[in-house]
Amino acid sequence: MGNPEQDYPCVHIAGTNGKGSVALIISSVLHQAGYRVGRFISPHIHSYRERFSVNNKEIEDHILLDYLHKMEGNLEKMCRQGYDRVTEFELLTAIAFQYFKDSEVDMAVLETGMGGLYDSTNVVSPLLSIITGIDYDHQSYLGNSLEEIALNKAGIIKPGVAVVVGEMEATALQVIQGRADSQGASVFPASLCQVKRRGNPGIDGQVLEIKCPGLDIDRVTFSLLGDFQLHNLAVALTSLMLLKQQGYSIDSEHIITALSSLKHPGRMELVSSNPPIILDVAHNPQAARALAASLNNLFPQKRRIMVCGMLDDKDSLAILRELGGNCRACVITRPENQRGLHWQRVAEQWQLLYPDKEVWLKEDIEEAVKTGISLLRPDEYLLLAGSFYILDCARTYLMTT
Repeated sequence: MGNPEQDYPCVHIAGTNGKGSVALIISSVLHQAGYRVGRFISPHIHSYRERFSVNNKEIEDHILLDYLHKMEGNLEKMCRQGYDRVTEFELLTAIAFQYFKDSEVDMAVLETGMGGLYDSTNVVSPLLSIITGIDYDHQSYLGNSLEEIALNKAGIIKPGVAVVVGEMEATALQVIQGRADSQGASVFPASLCQVKRRGNPGIDGQVLEIKCPGLDIDRVTFSLLGDFQLHNLAVALTSLMLLKQQGYSIDSEHIITALSSLKHPGRMELVSSNPPIILDVAHNPQAARALAASLNNLFPQKRRIMVCGMLDDKDSLAILRELGGNCRACVITRPENQRGLHWQRVAEQWQLLYPDKEVWLKEDIEEAVKTGISLLRPDEYLLLAGSFYILDCARTYLMTT
C-alpha cells in the first residue's frame, strides 16, 4: 500500500475511556471550521461502517466492500512472502488510512484500538497526541497495574509532539510525564480549559460556561449528556486550542455550533422520554462509576431498572457495584459474542452484592429489554449497559418499535 497515512496530518487519541467522545468533538468542530475531517473509531455498535467517517458521514457499504476486495490482493501477497496473517483491526486500520487519503482529508482523527504502544494506529506521526485518562481495562493485554497500562498508552507519544492529558491518578501521570520528557514532548493538562455547567442538566443537554486560553464562551448548549462528558470536552477543547496555535482557523462560533448538535450513539444516549430509556456501553469500572454519578444528577428523584450483560473478561463485579446502587431490579442477558458464554455468572454476582433486589435472567436480548420495560414503575427509568454487544440488538429493537 505504501504509506497512505503520511499524506495528511492527524490527531492520535489513546485512553481507557472517552476516546470516542473526544474524537467526535474535535472532528465536529474542525468540520464546522471548514476542514475536511476523517474519523476512525472502534468498536462499532451496529455496523463496521461506523468506524470510518468523513465530515461525520459514514463510509458507504459499496465503498467499504471495494476496499476489502482491494486489500485481499495485498493480503495474499503478504501470505506468499511468509508474513503472519493480519488481525481484523490491522486490516481496518489500513482501510482507514487509505480511505482518508482517497477522500483528500485535511485532517484525520484516529482512535487507538487498545493500548497504544503496540496498536496498529501507532505508525502515524501526528500533529498532536491525546491520552484521555488511565484506568483498569484489558489487563490481560496491557498489564495489571496503572503504571503498566499507562506505559502502554504512553507509547503513542512521539518525539517533539505535544500531548494533551486528561484526569488520571498521579502514578499514571508520572509515567506519561516520564515518557514525554524522554521524547522531548510537552505535556498540556486538560485542566487548562475550565468547563462548568450552568444550572441542572436536562434530558435535552447541558448549558455550559467555557474558559480556555484564548477562548471565553458564557453560555453554550452541549448536546451530550453526562458529567463525564465535561471532562471529555475539556480534553477536546485543550487539543483544539493547540491545533489553533499550529495555524488551524478555529473560533468560538465553530465550537458553539458543533457542541449543540453532537450525537454519540450508546454513550448516555436517551432513546425514549416516556418512559425514560438510557443506553450506555459502560464496560469497565471507571466508565460505570462516571455513568452512575451522571444518572444521579440527571434523574435525582428516580430509581432505575437495569438491563445488562457483560463479556467474560470484564470486571463485572466492580461494574455492578458501581451501577447497582440505585437499581430496584436487574435483568441479566447474554452478549452476542463467544466471550459471553458465562453470562449467567453476572446474575450470581448481582445476588452476592444485592441479595434483597430482584434479578431476572433472559438470554435473548430483546426479551430482556421487554422484561425491563415491563418492570418499570411510573417514577423509574430504564438503563441498558455493559457491552457493545448488548446495545447492538437492544438499540435496534428500541429504534424500530
